[in-house]
Amino acid sequence: MAFVQNFPFFCIILSMFSAIISFVMNGRVAKYIHVAMVTAVLILSLATLSFVVGTGESYTFMMGHFPAPWGNEIRIGELEALMAVFFSLIMMLSVFGGMAHIDREVQDSKKNLFYILLDLLMASLLALIYTNDLFTAYVFIEINTIAACGLIMIKKQGRTYVSALRYMIMSLVGSGLFLIGLTLLYSITGHLLMSPAKEVLEQIVAVHSYQVPLMVIIILVTVGLGIKSGLYPFHTWIPDAYGYTTPSASAVLSSLVSKGYIFLLIKIFYRVLDFDSVISSHMVNILFAFGVVGMIMGSVAAIKEKNIRRMTAYSSVAQIGYIYMGIGLGTTAGVVAALFHIISHGAMKSLLFISISGLTEVSDGRSDYLSLRGAGLRNKVAGAAFTVGSLSMIGMPLLTGFVSKYLFAAAATTAGSKMITAWVVLAISTVLNTMYFMRTVLTLYRPVPEETHKAYTVEKSRIETAAIIGMILLNIGLGVASQPVIKVIEASLAMFG
Repeated sequence: MAFVQNFPFFCIILSMFSAIISFVMNGRVAKYIHVAMVTAVLILSLATLSFVVGTGESYTFMMGHFPAPWGNEIRIGELEALMAVFFSLIMMLSVFGGMAHIDREVQDSKKNLFYILLDLLMASLLALIYTNDLFTAYVFIEINTIAACGLIMIKKQGRTYVSALRYMIMSLVGSGLFLIGLTLLYSITGHLLMSPAKEVLEQIVAVHSYQVPLMVIIILVTVGLGIKSGLYPFHTWIPDAYGYTTPSASAVLSSLVSKGYIFLLIKIFYRVLDFDSVISSHMVNILFAFGVVGMIMGSVAAIKEKNIRRMTAYSSVAQIGYIYMGIGLGTTAGVVAALFHIISHGAMKSLLFISISGLTEVSDGRSDYLSLRGAGLRNKVAGAAFTVGSLSMIGMPLLTGFVSKYLFAAAATTAGSKMITAWVVLAISTVLNTMYFMRTVLTLYRPVPEETHKAYTVEKSRIETAAIIGMILLNIGLGVASQPVIKVIEASLAMFG
């Protein structure tokens, strides 16, 4: 066994131990520990990705080398390694981009807690990516939920308490349904490891037994993870959760947390339930319907919003709809488009939320459109970043959002009767995206009196500027050099089962 094959396990353990160590440290030390951890995870994940791409094969790793149920098995392939690289990179850029705001907005006594929660969130996301054990997935779903809830309410504001409560209620419902689905699956198959469970399910499907319980499992697992990922109409917690917490927390929650649940759902579809069985159950049709409705309704809600952070939060509802629409197409091309959009949307949304913090900072801390007039002139870096992110969301060529929309449109051609609906909704959603994002960009560059321009000008952090530039380059890089990423997704999905 090559030493590099231990790296995914090291990444999960390192993230968890960082949280434990930070518990007895002050906020400043906890910050350094988190930065060191996420940097190490990124490096180790890059090494893992290079290894699995070089070998062209996936492998499993038994944590502790103990057999089930005492040991936890993880699976490492190109797709898992790619997602680990992306998640750690976004985590790093989001924290760097909002570090100055963390120092100002989070109480000194709570700063170590903030980074502890980020460490736990990183550990849970990595576990959801790599796990080959369904019960382990459930455990880390709950860890993820607790950490996310803590990040939402860390500022101790009334709106964050309400949004955290909403998030907790919805999460408990989603987790409960998912757990019931796992219980039923275990009662039928006798396994919680993905591969053995799939083998038993294939035998069950072949003899046409347990058809109703199998349908119930598919429904429970899908609905449970759909609720937790913020699929419309289970999105009511998103505007306040993303809109009123710290910029770094907003970027991480919108870019990574919901995507971790969606990635887990895709894993279960392919590695446990078998995607053909999911298609025959017509669950993909339901996901397609909710996805296209979410694309429209999320954008309509964003148009009505006068607060830039809540508007961007509502756009996340629409973008989650894109991902579920891709899965709902019921084709390999649709799932490839959905997986690429997980990466693409993470790059776009983290850039938007971090840039918004810089724009509100030069607008007397306010985020309504009236106060944001001329903010792009007062903070040119943040203004340029928001413009790039907005153009990417619209689907401007040479940016990652264009590639996503192209992949969805191309995938629709293989979806039979769903093709026209997908194309029409894509077109409508793009028009709506253009309406509210371009309205915002024009507001940011609307001229204001010179005294206003000078009054709210603040000193820019070098590390924040560097993080924003990194996010801009990531959006451009995924737009002009998307083919290697797409090839990795296609190759790994072919052997995902």
